[in-house]
Amino acid sequence: MFSQLKSFIENLASPKGPGPSTTFSMFHIFAALELLATRPVGRNKLAEKLNVGDGAIRTIISRLKDAGLIVTSREGCKLTEKGLSVWKALEEVFPVRVEIERTPLTTSEYNYAFLVKDRGHKVKSGIEQRDAAIMGGAKRALVIVCKNGHLAIESVSDNIAKDFPDAARKILQMLKPESNDVIIIAGAENPFKAKRGAFAASWVLLSD
Repeated sequence: MFSQLKSFIENLASPKGPGPSTTFSMFHIFAALELLATRPVGRNKLAEKLNVGDGAIRTIISRLKDAGLIVTSREGCKLTEKGLSVWKALEEVFPVRVEIERTPLTTSEYNYAFLVKDRGHKVKSGIEQRDAAIMGGAKRALVIVCKNGHLAIESVSDNIAKDFPDAARKILQMLKPESNDVIIIAGAENPFKAKRGAFAASWVLLSD
C-alpha cells in the first residue's frame, strides 16, 4: 500500500515530457490535498498557502484534475470522492501533523512534527531522514522511534522521557505514538520550511 501511494503522488509531481522541470514537489501535492480536505479553496488562495507562483498552481490544479482528485467550480477547487480517499490513505500514514514549541530537543525558531505510522523498522541511523529534511528546507531534524515503550533517538538517547523529560512530555501529549511509530520533527526559520522538511523526511520512510 505504501509504495503504491508513494508512486501515485510522486507521479503527480514529476515533470511530464520535455520542457522545464516542475517548480513544485510531492509536498505541494500533499499540502494541496490537506487544505482541500476541509473545504473548497480558490486558486489564488491555494497558491498563497502553497507558496507557489501562478504557473505552478495552474499545473498543480491541472494535474489534480486530470488524476480525478479535484473538480473546480466558482467556489474553488474541491476534492472528489477519489481525492478524499487518497487523502484518507495519506492521513492513515501521517495521522498527526503539528507545530511543536521550543524545548531542549526542539531548538529552532519553528518546529514541525509528523507522526509516521508503523515505520520504525525503516529507520537505521536516521541520517537518510535528516538529509531529506534539509533538502526540503529545514535546518535540522530529529528522528524519534517509539520502541519497547520508549521514545528513542539513535546515538542520542535510548529513553527521551528520562533524558529530556519536558520535551518528551510535550511530544507524547501532541503526537501519541504507538510501538514502531516514527516522529519526525524538523526545525527551520519559518513554519513553511519546517513543515516541508518534516514531510520530506517522513516521505523517505514510505519506501518499501
